Amino acid sequence: MIGKKNVVFGFLFLVITASLGPYMILSFEPGVGEAQGKKQDAVGRLQNLKLNNFEEDLEALSPEQIAKANTDGLLALNTLVNAEQPIDIIKGGPHAHGNLESLLNIVVGIALCFIAIPVLFKQIISWIFIAGTLLHSGMLFLVALYQMELANTILNTGAGPALILLGLLLSGIAAALGFKGEFVRD
Repeated sequence: MIGKKNVVFGFLFLVITASLGPYMILSFEPGVGEAQGKKQDAVGRLQNLKLNNFEEDLEALSPEQIAKANTDGLLALNTLVNAEQPIDIIKGGPHAHGNLESLLNIVVGIALCFIAIPVLFKQIISWIFIAGTLLHSGMLFLVALYQMELANTILNTGAGPALILLGLLLSGIAAALGFKGEFVRD
């Protein structure tokens, strides 16, 4: 069963990448929650000022006071964006791509069990998916969490996504040539 290693790898890698969800909540949520509260206060004040023709406590605000209120609102928005940035980097990179590529490995591993083609061709497809996943979402993981320069350099080559696409192409060809619809012994 050549696809077995992809199924096992896929489930284990899925545990790692899916665990990034709780990690993001535990590591970054307190700062984000605080920034959201400050943003709501500052922007809420601006909304009230606008609704009340820039009067507060029945007193008209000076241009300087209005400018300060606007500045407070902008700075609160900026603080929120900065607090959310680490979460967005993890969520949009290693978390999403890792989950997808884990599932691709599982699906391809199962599909390989139903395809009758030469063993070498199946091994190539199998290893291409594992290598592609490690060189793409694996490197995203190392860059996002540990800021590893070597991982960033490898990621910038585009080798991981290229291997995943190649693996998908080869899997399609293999399925067209040898899909049996029943379990195949290698």
